[in-house]
Amino acid sequence: MTSPAPGPFRTASLAVALAMTAMLCLPVTGQPGAASALPNPVLVELFTSEGCSDCPPADAVLAQLDTQGFPGAQVIVLSEHVTYWNHLGWADPFSFDEMDLRQQNYVRQFGLDSPATPQFVVDGAMQLAGSNPPVLAGFIARAAATPKIPIEIGNAHRAADGSIAFTVHAATATKATLVAVIAENATHSEVSHGENAGRTLHHVAVVRAIKEFGSNATDGRVLQLSGGNVLRAEKDGQPLRLVVFLVSHSRVAGAAEQTLNP
Repeated sequence: MTSPAPGPFRTASLAVALAMTAMLCLPVTGQPGAASALPNPVLVELFTSEGCSDCPPADAVLAQLDTQGFPGAQVIVLSEHVTYWNHLGWADPFSFDEMDLRQQNYVRQFGLDSPATPQFVVDGAMQLAGSNPPVLAGFIARAAATPKIPIEIGNAHRAADGSIAFTVHAATATKATLVAVIAENATHSEVSHGENAGRTLHHVAVVRAIKEFGSNATDGRVLQLSGGNVLRAEKDGQPLRLVVFLVSHSRVAGAAEQTLNP
């Protein structure tokens, strides 16, 4: 039911795929001169678990996307740790139930039999379970060529109660649902049990809190995101990432991110 997809993810394969896809990327608008425009944001989610032996290579692929980027796209990555591996010897300290629910929604959306790790989802529109970096690169290139609604984060700060307060402005009026995420910039674990026993695992953009604000939330009103995981992440002393994205008919229609320093 929750078995990981077969085969290892190879970061070298992703690097080759990036180089090949760079020659195929299209301008965002398809119009002359569009190559100089800002690249479209593309949201890449990875459902993962520290209890899954096939997940660390996928974590490395996500980190590579985060640090090296992707030609023609502003890649925004999220590492989403699920809980259903926790009973198999190692409880992933970054997992929480909302990530399970989010992946289950994708299972229904894509008509899959069951959730599995690792799983990449690109812009809420395309999914990849397992190890096929060229396919992942192709998905990102396709998403980068899809027009998005420009959105901007404003006045993001830590409120007195420990929550993260911010505003979001959309360039055009939209009824798309706004989703906001707080992610820890970088984390690691010394795993002592389970399939990854004895390994030090590293992650980027680890989701610690997520909330839907519904439609009409991009008019500049003050929004707040809080929770125990946010407070725990702040105590780690790492910068936090505030990621916001618009969802329309299950697909990402716009996205933005901002780093909040400790």
